[in-house]
Amino acid sequence: MKAVRAHAPGGPEVLNYEDVPDPVAGAGQILVKIEAIGMNFAEIGARRNANVANGPVPIGGEAAGTVAALGAGVTEFHVGDRVAFNSVPGCYAELVAVPVARAVPIPSGVTTKQAAAALLQGMTAHYLACTIWPLKPGDSCIVHAAAGGVGLLLCQMARMRGATVLGTVSTEEKAQAAQAAGAHHTILYTQLDFAAEAKRLTDGKGVNVIYDAVGQDTFLKGFDCLQLRGMMVSYGQASGPYEPLDLGVLARNGSLFVTRAGLAAYTATREELLARANDVFGWIAAGKLDVHIFKEFPLAEAAQAQQALEHRATIGKVLLIP
Repeated sequence: MKAVRAHAPGGPEVLNYEDVPDPVAGAGQILVKIEAIGMNFAEIGARRNANVANGPVPIGGEAAGTVAALGAGVTEFHVGDRVAFNSVPGCYAELVAVPVARAVPIPSGVTTKQAAAALLQGMTAHYLACTIWPLKPGDSCIVHAAAGGVGLLLCQMARMRGATVLGTVSTEEKAQAAQAAGAHHTILYTQLDFAAEAKRLTDGKGVNVIYDAVGQDTFLKGFDCLQLRGMMVSYGQASGPYEPLDLGVLARNGSLFVTRAGLAAYTATREELLARANDVFGWIAAGKLDVHIFKEFPLAEAAQAQQALEHRATIGKVLLIP
């Protein structure tokens, strides 16, 4: 089969599209013929920091396709079933052996491409809006990178739950996309101080919660625009590592909370994984949640696709197609 692997740590040029042996489904696994691969910023970090001491590093962690074969003991799925999955290494490939515990059935009403685009980022938006700070009418939130894959889904979910949504973006085009997804206000952080603008838009009160996957460029400033007992939710650091945080800032700004969240902790059991995935897929099938697929690249052009994502030249989700 064809797959993309990193042969050294570095830029997109270290990614090779090459022939590798076909995987075999082991006990408790299914072999999936991949139809669409979801791209995420975590894969850029995996490429930059690839440890090739034991050979080339497979890239990718999210995809969807059709079950081609069953490993020993598998009864939950059948050949021909459509499934999506995340947190499985080596998804930039034509075939992937997937543990049954990570596979999610794709319901009718959701395309395989939609599933590949929405599973990881949709479940991320789900735990952010519904669990870590369960948004409710009257709440207000800042969604950083509001026109990104998670951002567009999170804006929609936050609005569905009745919150006022402030989205930060870098361009007018991205502002329009965030507004279409439900952001009540957009802030061009390239032109305005987002914290000051957030205070202005909330009549000086600030917001209840900030959802931040940007990191270095936004993290510390965000504490200036949180309400009393508000929460800073960090779930990524696309712009670089955080500066050290003096915990005294939390007390001085109103007994604030901060958490560094990750999807694995919010899909730690199969029951929780399926509950979040079923909500996301159900909303898509019902027309309540729109999945914006920015562009599809052939798997052979994974390097170019990562470059576009890395340079923040995308709106919504990027897919690779084997």
